[in-house]
Amino acid sequence: MTTQTNEPAPAPAEPEPDLSCDRRTAISSAIFGGLMVVAGPVMIVDARRLPGDAGAMGPAVMPLALGVLLALTGFWLMLRSLRDLRTAVRGHPLRSHAALRVGALAAALAAFALLLPVLGYVLGSAALFVVTALLLGAPHGWRLYAGGWTLAALAFLTFDRLIGLTLPAGPWGF
Repeated sequence: MTTQTNEPAPAPAEPEPDLSCDRRTAISSAIFGGLMVVAGPVMIVDARRLPGDAGAMGPAVMPLALGVLLALTGFWLMLRSLRDLRTAVRGHPLRSHAALRVGALAAALAAFALLLPVLGYVLGSAALFVVTALLLGAPHGWRLYAGGWTLAALAFLTFDRLIGLTLPAGPWGF
């Protein structure tokens, strides 16, 4: 025995626009890709002006490789963004605190530059990492602070000890 109801069938839900293909994002990504395409050759030209030595790997090897990689990545980003722009939809307006976050990120970077000789590389970089992650919405917790400290310490050890590039040591010697 079945019972019948005269309820109408629910209307199909209207699909929501794909905000990953937001018009503002596609335009800004295309512009950033274009800047990368310009910056890559500039970096290559500057690297070729570095004095060479008789060794197989001179000081220009890494800047040359990074310049080529920068230009290729920028070209790919620009092409992909221009392709996405054809199907992009108008997105939501910027969040009300977006400009405040950008300003806070700029202030954190300026504070890092000013305090680097005083605090040293490891402490200053760890603080910059934590502040940046918090401003970008990372969850609070001990992992954030441990990650910032670890990332800064590994960068210090890599550049200062392995490569021999002297970084500000700060009052504690690191």
